[in-house]
Amino acid sequence: MADFRADKPTHSTFSNIFYFLKLLFKISPLLVIGECFWGVLMRLPTRLISVLGVKYVIDVIASGDDKMKIVRAVIVIAIVLILSEVLNALYREFFFTVELEKISKGLSEMLFKKAKDLDLSSYDDPDFYNNFILVINSSGTRVTMVLGLVQRYIGEVVSLITIGSILLTIDPICLLIVLVVVAVFTPVSRKIGKLQAQRQIDNNRLHRRADYFARVFYLQDYCKEVRMNDIKPLLLERYNEAADDVIKNQIKYVRKIDFIYFFQESGVQILGFMLLLPLYLGYCVLQKHTLSAGDFVATFNGALQIATSFSFLTVGVVRQFSESARLIEKYREFLKRPKKIEDGEGVAENGEPKTVELKNVSFTYPGNDHPTLKNINMTIHPKEKIALVGYNGAGKTTLTNLLLRLYDVSDGQILIDGEDIRDVTLQSHRDRFSAVFQDFQVFAATLGENVALDTDVNPERAREALRHSGFSKKVDNGLDAYLLREFDDDGVMMSGGESQKVAISRAFYKKCPYVILDEPSANLDPVAEYNLNQSMIEAAQDKTVVFISHRLSTTVSADRIYVMENGEIIEEGSHDELMARGGTYAYMFNLQAEKYK
Repeated sequence: MADFRADKPTHSTFSNIFYFLKLLFKISPLLVIGECFWGVLMRLPTRLISVLGVKYVIDVIASGDDKMKIVRAVIVIAIVLILSEVLNALYREFFFTVELEKISKGLSEMLFKKAKDLDLSSYDDPDFYNNFILVINSSGTRVTMVLGLVQRYIGEVVSLITIGSILLTIDPICLLIVLVVVAVFTPVSRKIGKLQAQRQIDNNRLHRRADYFARVFYLQDYCKEVRMNDIKPLLLERYNEAADDVIKNQIKYVRKIDFIYFFQESGVQILGFMLLLPLYLGYCVLQKHTLSAGDFVATFNGALQIATSFSFLTVGVVRQFSESARLIEKYREFLKRPKKIEDGEGVAENGEPKTVELKNVSFTYPGNDHPTLKNINMTIHPKEKIALVGYNGAGKTTLTNLLLRLYDVSDGQILIDGEDIRDVTLQSHRDRFSAVFQDFQVFAATLGENVALDTDVNPERAREALRHSGFSKKVDNGLDAYLLREFDDDGVMMSGGESQKVAISRAFYKKCPYVILDEPSANLDPVAEYNLNQSMIEAAQDKTVVFISHRLSTTVSADRIYVMENGEIIEEGSHDELMARGGTYAYMFNLQAEKYK
């Protein structure tokens, strides 16, 4: 696997450009082809006019020929220029804009699909996450930049060949002077391209830090803390530090880039067009008398056009394509990043719950030296209600993540009905689970879609699931009511407890044999917590339920309770058995119960 942090690209500049073009061609072949043709039409007519058109007019004047020829030539030139502008406006307004949106949409879908398929461990890697954000944020600008570069590249190539052929028939030495001067300064552009690409990569990393502190001031999640506490100076200080780092980074790169660019451009302009070319043209006109007035102007204009084309195709292409190619390299690495959690060959049954076994399960998070779970052995019988309890950091959530195959075990096995969960496809395995996470999310969608997590909502099942979760908030439009105000000014805003009930209702809605609830009553009041427990027993009586709770009042009705500490199971049994044993569970339960006396 390519190192996502590597500064040196794995592929060549043109390999990366062609790779990106192939992605775009799959989405909108007409736009890619259209940009190639349009690059020629945008440049060649005006450049031919500047060479042949001007030469024709000057030669007519110098020869004393019929002046109406000049009028006719000017009319033809005007028609060509006007037609070119009209076609450009029509192309850009009625074709390019629409197709560009299609490409942006298709590319985003491709990136989002890949992001969804990546393992959760990828998000634990900060270097990967920095580059992931870079890829997502730059996708739109990268499309227009690459298409613009390719359009200009094709146009400049055709223009160079055409104008060069004309100039070659007039004076080949002039053409040679221009090509040699520009070629001398080509290597300098490679350095500029590398600096520009590295600047964007560094800026992305620094902007993430600044953006975090900026978001804190406008996200609703933070508004109460910011207003009730004196943290504003701290946040402003951190934001200013991050923003200053971005500015310093810009200054560092801009100074280098501007100096090199000035050296490059001044060398081409001064050496080529202010010294060598004028000297040679003057010699041809004044000494050799080999050029007419029209030839002189055509040759000088043609040399300028060729220099522009050649400068872009060497200096500009290397600089601009190199910058884009280094960032496209991130696309390639992202889209080709392999999954660690692979599909098995079988397909899991989504019917009645079966026996779930954890055999000698251990797990260590990537980058950690010490295991989070150590030698876990557990057997969960069909339709059992299992509680996982313990202090923070004991490994409870990690264990449920392994059950869902959000991570794979480092050692040991997880079996369902005697079959290793790694032997079935990932989707079929996860389809037999419903999970409500501690850090649950409510989406900017309708209430019904938030319950079903799908556009196809069964109203009866959704209402029943909400009833079981204890959701009783009266909302206009019922299941069709939009939650949050991201896209709807009249969106329904909910309290933490109401949001959690919506999240819990998903476990009741989904038809599956296994349910995992991570802190299902964390935001609920005691009455809602009691009702939830009763509803869970009623609605999930034919399902296997594994739930994590720090409120031990919710564990009383569990069939079995596993007490975890430092990644190991230290106690197991029913509530009564563990209370009689007088161990860690009894201590924790009595400590909580004492607060209610």
